[in-house]
Amino acid sequence: MSQGPRSGLAAVSSALLAMSRHLEVRDVLKTIVASARELLNAQYAALGVPDDHGGFAQFVVDGVSDQQWKAIGPLPRQHGILAAMLQDAKVERLADVRKDPRFEGWPSAHPDMSDFLGLPIRDGDEVIGALFLANKLRSVGGNPPHPPRPKPEGSCGFTEEDEELLSILAQHAAIALTNARLYERSRELTIAEERSRLAHELHDAVSQKLFSLRLTAQAAAALIDRDPSRAKGELHQVAALAAEAADELRAAVVELRPAALDEDGLVATLRTQIQVLDRAHTARVTFAGRGVKALPAAQEEAVLRVAQEALHNALRHSGAEHVDVTLDRRGSGAVLRVTDDGSGFDPTAIRRAGRHLGLVSMRDRASGVGGTLTVESAPGKGTTIEMEAPGG
Repeated sequence: MSQGPRSGLAAVSSALLAMSRHLEVRDVLKTIVASARELLNAQYAALGVPDDHGGFAQFVVDGVSDQQWKAIGPLPRQHGILAAMLQDAKVERLADVRKDPRFEGWPSAHPDMSDFLGLPIRDGDEVIGALFLANKLRSVGGNPPHPPRPKPEGSCGFTEEDEELLSILAQHAAIALTNARLYERSRELTIAEERSRLAHELHDAVSQKLFSLRLTAQAAAALIDRDPSRAKGELHQVAALAAEAADELRAAVVELRPAALDEDGLVATLRTQIQVLDRAHTARVTFAGRGVKALPAAQEEAVLRVAQEALHNALRHSGAEHVDVTLDRRGSGAVLRVTDDGSGFDPTAIRRAGRHLGLVSMRDRASGVGGTLTVESAPGKGTTIEMEAPGG
């Protein structure tokens, strides 16, 4: 008997530590759900974060495959048992959720559920989410597991001890979720400040370039009749200034462009952007994503930014006819490769090449999330940029 409480405490401790490791809201939600399902030995777990319109801003599940989730359809609305947990802010422990008078059914592809344990996640007086479990597994262990033991008729597989354990988890989940929201808000403010700074710098730099371009163009116009040779030189300078202004603008757009990672995920975002690039450039640009699971949000952003920089280099500077992008699973992480058949360069001339091709920036992005970046290139032999992200 003494082993039970100690092992239970160890499991709770592991779950709380897992939640505290993550800072992004999406990662925290996934960890809470997975921890709750494992801790209470349930077949299914889910967590919904309500919006202000009768639905859910986010809804995370565990125990349901990606194929099942897609087949189920749109996110649920706040009705039935879900609404009760959000509005009444009390625990619901049911022997069979289907027999509850508030039950309003579910889509045809939805898995069958009976035992139900749900409770609100609260931050003070505010309900910030609803956490629920379904189908208590009563396996007696073994490998493979023995069949579940039958439960007494009319009883709920989830016990009062389960309810108490989930309540403890929910209290800490509220702290973790609140901290994650504060972190993301802080990051948003930092990004806003950085964008404001970039906007001022962009305005100053481009304004100066355009002012110089206008004066140079006026000088060329004044010289065109009496000194065509000098006028030609001035026009060359106009072209150079215009190119510099375009580079300033392009660099700023790359930094400021938002990514649809939260809505679409890394693979879909990369695929969409590469399809656009393939249509916009004469070079053939292809993408293949193989077996990649979702990465922590910061890593997904870093992979996307490295891919964008590497693609920009290949399409603007290398003269490549083909650019191939792959994203493959490696352990719990992923490996990005951007390969072109362009002019290549000498990687040993790292100072010049690093500035020109943004290699320093790419390495900083990779190392900033615990990843690595390698570069393979040679004059006339094309270039391969590879980034490995460790995963979560």
